Parts: sequence; C-alpha cells; structure tokens
Amino acid sequence: MDSWTFRFLLAGTGSLMITLCAAAANPPTSPHGWLLIANKGDHTLGIIDPVEGMQIATVDEGGITGHEVAASPDGRRAFVPIYGNSGVGLPGTDGRTVAVIDLDAHKLIYTLNLGKPLRPHCAVFGPQNGLLYVTTELGNSVTIIDPESLRILGSVPTGQPESHMLAITHDGKRGYTSNVNVGTVSVLDLEARQTITVIHVSRIAQRIALSVDDRWVFTADQTRPQLAVIDTATNEVTKWIALEGLAYGTAATLDGKWLLVTLPEQGKVAVVDLTSMEVVRSVNVPKAPQEVLVRPDNQVAYVSCDASRKVAAINLQNWNVDQLIDAGRGADGLAWAQAH
Repeated sequence: MDSWTFRFLLAGTGSLMITLCAAAANPPTSPHGWLLIANKGDHTLGIIDPVEGMQIATVDEGGITGHEVAASPDGRRAFVPIYGNSGVGLPGTDGRTVAVIDLDAHKLIYTLNLGKPLRPHCAVFGPQNGLLYVTTELGNSVTIIDPESLRILGSVPTGQPESHMLAITHDGKRGYTSNVNVGTVSVLDLEARQTITVIHVSRIAQRIALSVDDRWVFTADQTRPQLAVIDTATNEVTKWIALEGLAYGTAATLDGKWLLVTLPEQGKVAVVDLTSMEVVRSVNVPKAPQEVLVRPDNQVAYVSCDASRKVAAINLQNWNVDQLIDAGRGADGLAWAQAH
C-alpha cells in the first residue's frame, strides 16, 4: 500500500472509530458553523455546537492521538494529524497518518499514510492555493498535501528539529514554524519550498501566530515570561512583550487591535494592545489554557483549557467569559468549520 492509499482503521491499530454523543445524529443548530477541538486525553476529535454550547459528537482515535485539527475552507471536512502518545521532544509513539473526517456525517472517511513515522502535528490550509500544510517534526519539514486527491505533493525543509506549529501569510507565500527545543523560528518560502532563514528566539520556544497584516510574528519564550515579536520585513526579533507568566498559544483579533496570549500556569488570557505592544488586561479562564481561536465574525475568542476539560468563550466586546463549554480530557487544538 503506497503512502496515500486510504484505508478504514480498526480499533487497537492506532486508528479512528466513531462514537457519537446522544445529540450527534442531529445537525448543529448554529447558523455559523462548528467549533472543532482535539481532546488529547480522550484520543478524540470533538465537534461542538457553539450556540448550544455543547459537544455533540466525538471521533475516537483508538488510543493514539492528534493534538491539532484543521477544517477545510468549505467546512465539510476536518484533517487531524495523528501525532502519537507523547509530548514534543519526549519519548513515545511516532505518528505517521492524517485522519480525514466528514463533518456532516460525523465519521472518519479516509486515513492518509505519510509513509514513515514523522509526528505530524499542526495542519494549516494555504489561503490562496487551498493546499494543506502539515508540520512533520521528525522530518524537520512541512509536508504538503492536496486535500482533494489526498496525495502528498512534497515538503518544505525547515532546517530545524521539532518544527511544531505553523503560521502562513495571507498571500500564501511565507510560512513560519516554531521549533520547540532549539528555540528558533524557521522562515519558509512556500512557493520555492525552501528555508529562507532561521531566527534564534530562546532556549525553548512554543507556538506561533501572525498579526492580521502579516507584519509581526509572535512566539512564546518558554524560559522567561515574555513574548518575542519578529518583524517579518527584517526577520529579526525587534520587541519583547513582558507577561505575567510563561506564555503558550497566541492569536490576533481580526480587527488587528489585540493579541490574545494564553498563560497556562496563571489560568489567564493576557490581552496585548498591538499599538503599544503592552498587556492592557487579562481574562480569567479555567485551568491550563492552551490554544486561542478567534471566530470569523470577530465577536468571540475560544480558548481550550487542557486540565479543565473546558472551552472558554470570551466576548471580545466586553472581555467577559460568556460560555464555558464541556470538552474532553486534554482539550487542545481548535478549528472553525464554516457552515455550508
């Protein structure tokens, strides 16, 4: 079987089987879409109706887990890289597949085999070409997938180990990976499939995000309570944002005004004014916040809270937590699947 042959996966083989919550047979009541969440501790992908504030379906990963999820632009499919049973840089199983889930049917439809153990982690759709880019840590690379034919088209070298997370500019030409235990950011030419440069940030860095105008890249220093700000014109760290604690996930609001930064040890989300590059407020959320997703209407930011099995919905107008949504153990990666 070649690397892009599909097969249904059986329980006990590191593959996916479907389990649905009681409400899963019914379509979501949200007119806008579904919120998707990777429940690492449960080895499931959760599908959340954000209007009802409940997880309506889960996809069982059969004992080996995906940490992140991406939704196709048409909202019909979810792509879950199956990372393995460990954290970044730690011993454990090495995943080699990407699960493809039909979001209307709430079921696994294909599994794409990458051909060798790579620990695939973060999946991002190219905003212009519609291709799927997946970080593949053990290959020091980003793998490129055609999401329609589900064929592997090639890869982009990052020049660094543990390329964990990926952000792509709006024109689709540049990619930026955070390389965790070497504390660097790789700048990628996605069209030429080359590494442009590698930027040193810290001994350990985590997560990555772009400002909405693609002027700044943000990544968290894991040795000090600060956030690195990289100027994309010069590919240099030009600012440091002081924080209350060690940062993790980041996301900019779609109006370009604010950057939301999770502080797992404090149980807070810091709000950075992107004009002054300073923290101006913080929002209390449940224990161990991880990832931030800003809803496409820029009204709500969803925050996955790992140890709490919750997703906090922050109102971006008044900075209140309007909803606490039950999720699974190890709630982590988030994606928005647009209604269609």
